Amino acid sequence: MRYERIEEAVFLSRPNRFVARVRTERGEEVCHVKNTGRCRELLIPETRIWVQRNESPSRKTALDLIAVEKEGRIVNIDSQIPNKVAEEWIRSGHLFERPQMIRPETRYGNSRFDLYLENKDSRMFLEVKGVTLEEEGVARFPDAPTERGVKHVEELVRCREEGYRAGILFVIQMKGIRYLEPNDRTHPEFGKALRAAADAGVEIHAVDCLVTPESIQADQSVEVRLGEKNE
Repeated sequence: MRYERIEEAVFLSRPNRFVARVRTERGEEVCHVKNTGRCRELLIPETRIWVQRNESPSRKTALDLIAVEKEGRIVNIDSQIPNKVAEEWIRSGHLFERPQMIRPETRYGNSRFDLYLENKDSRMFLEVKGVTLEEEGVARFPDAPTERGVKHVEELVRCREEGYRAGILFVIQMKGIRYLEPNDRTHPEFGKALRAAADAGVEIHAVDCLVTPESIQADQSVEVRLGEKNE
């Protein structure tokens, strides 16, 4: 996945979760933050960032925040991109063999899953989660409580019980990750739901990404460590 019209900038502040103030070659500007997570370890004043410019008259701001530099590593924080990255990865021969159908945003029960995959032998519902939180080489999800995420995990268990393949793919939007684990400190209910889902046969996958200011591409599978089993 490649971006166009990328510019280097400097992060200044985040007045609310949707908006950042940044400094570009044009001076101080308002920028849309395409990630509603906390990103506190990333969005630090004077941090080097990359923004995408789109001066359509229908937009409230001409900029979108795409990537952040953290300790020499580029982290993509565009929460709208993981589904596209996942689909490209699957089409290149990973996770689901020879898909005859890849359909986005497919409803099942009370949930709408990111991808539905089908071939002559199998049908699968797949939920995709973008991951931007990294601590000492460990990726963790979520970076903020997500009741919606818990609901999706529980609904995947129902898919599995009704004979579908069901899975979660964590798209880690950076390189340099040793393993991924649920962020029990921030949202223990998500970790509990994820472990219960794995016990019920839901597939848990993670993949890291090659990231530049202008591109992001899924690269290598990453180990998932679920920690202690549910009681």
